[in-house]
Amino acid sequence: MLSYRHGFHAGNFADVLKHSLLALAISALKRKDKPFVYIDTHAGAGKYAFKSEFSQKTGEYQQGIQKVWDEAQPPAELAAYLAAIRAENTGRRLLRYPGSPQLVRRLIRNQDRLQLSELHTSDFQALHELFVADKQVSVSKEDGLEKLAKKLPPIQKRGLVFIDPSYEIKSEYSRVIETLEQAYRRFATGIFVLWYPVIDRDVTEAMLKRMQLSGIPKQLRIEHCVAPDGAWSGMTGSGMLFINPPWLLLQQAEMLLPWLNRVLTDGQGTWTIEWWVPEKVG
Repeated sequence: MLSYRHGFHAGNFADVLKHSLLALAISALKRKDKPFVYIDTHAGAGKYAFKSEFSQKTGEYQQGIQKVWDEAQPPAELAAYLAAIRAENTGRRLLRYPGSPQLVRRLIRNQDRLQLSELHTSDFQALHELFVADKQVSVSKEDGLEKLAKKLPPIQKRGLVFIDPSYEIKSEYSRVIETLEQAYRRFATGIFVLWYPVIDRDVTEAMLKRMQLSGIPKQLRIEHCVAPDGAWSGMTGSGMLFINPPWLLLQQAEMLLPWLNRVLTDGQGTWTIEWWVPEKVG
């Protein structure tokens, strides 16, 4: 469970979907003056260098963010996401990539806060060093799923909870559902975001079916696959399941996904945008 290092995959096609949608959600929260908290259960190292041995070994970013970075006219829906990435790089070369904590940190305001959890020792140390002097960010070496319920409801009364595990072990597919159900009961007005990989389609659909039957309303599913299911060993797609998605996110995704599909797959991939559970259940 603790062997996973996101540095191998930073900036890949799944990160592009994940972080572009996350940036849109954070931007939506800023439309109101009241403060909010961002809670990340699997924060990782915070940011990544593409010259590291991790990125050089896989080169996954070259089929992800590098293709987006090279586009002359990206859509407006990517403005906040790309602004955060540009802030990590000088000049036109793409050398570094912000993980979700650093991405969100670059987008929040003075009144907002981040609560970050990371269990992997090396990644926690990097995360701690990144934010050690930042009074708006708290970093804890802990199991983010186990500790989530105790953080809810937040004192700010507004917030986004991001759940982004590695899914290295099969039990995580069940555990994230149990955690989400418990967390929602404590903070029903919050925005919850669950990232998921498409590796074994049956496993993915079984997890999402449990969410569909949970009784939790307002679930929006956004998924992008760069290859058909089972086309190769490993991840062929990924998705984001939003509970209480921000207003306009569905329309923004409908503009963004066709563009991403064209740029990342030359139009050969597929995407899904659908209300997995509508606003009113039953």
